[in-house]
Amino acid sequence: MSFEGKVALITGGSRGIGKAVALEFARRGADIAFNYLRGHERAAETQREIEALGVRCLRVRAHLGDAEKIKDLFAKVAKAYPALDILVNNAASGVQRSAAELEEKHWDWTMNINARAPWLCSIQASRLMTNGGSIVNMTSLGAQKVLPDYFSVGTSKAALETITRYLAVELAPKGISVNAVSGGVVDTAAGRRHAECGRADAARADGDRRGHRPGGGVPVQRRGLDDSRPGPGGGRRSDPQGVTAGSTSTTENASDSPDRTAPASACASLT
Repeated sequence: MSFEGKVALITGGSRGIGKAVALEFARRGADIAFNYLRGHERAAETQREIEALGVRCLRVRAHLGDAEKIKDLFAKVAKAYPALDILVNNAASGVQRSAAELEEKHWDWTMNINARAPWLCSIQASRLMTNGGSIVNMTSLGAQKVLPDYFSVGTSKAALETITRYLAVELAPKGISVNAVSGGVVDTAAGRRHAECGRADAARADGDRRGHRPGGGVPVQRRGLDDSRPGPGGGRRSDPQGVTAGSTSTTENASDSPDRTAPASACASLT
């Protein structure tokens, strides 16, 4: 699917999955905006890689744990581009401790970035999506499974999946779809930390992890759009089964070769 003429904002887009997502949309023709917090040179290099693909790229330093910085981020996006079509809430952080060892400040930090920020970013984005659009929230296996020292992050990601369902319903009248993607076991620092845990129960969990998760619910199923009208995110759809929103999909990777491109492709397919 081509996204030529569309604009995609990826939070935490300077590295890891976020960078893979930004490059995926750029390869398909979308102009890109992304934020980062640390690593100025790394962020600048990512911007150069995106621009080398022949699209525009806006790079903004913004701490998503600060609501005012989120407003500033979207003000800069609105100034640089006429509208926003796609938001990928990828930025995440957290303190890896058990519930007994976690401090209140750790909880607040994690929740503010992983759950509150996607909510605030989605509302800001919806105001710029004048012709409809698509929001994709990046979650993780820890939202559904207990992983070692993952108490605050797993809880925040479970909250994000619930936020996804509520926003899917509330933003549907504006022509905005909201879905979530769980990257499975991906080659990032967090992914490597929990790879063994993921492989240990992969066989037992295989049925639960494919496609939409049982019990996750699909709160919105709209009639499909015909080819003459743009679907969410700029794609054109004529799916007789209708367009779903509010779902959480898990990407499947070979357990010995986790790949960041799988969640990136999944993001593109949901827009």
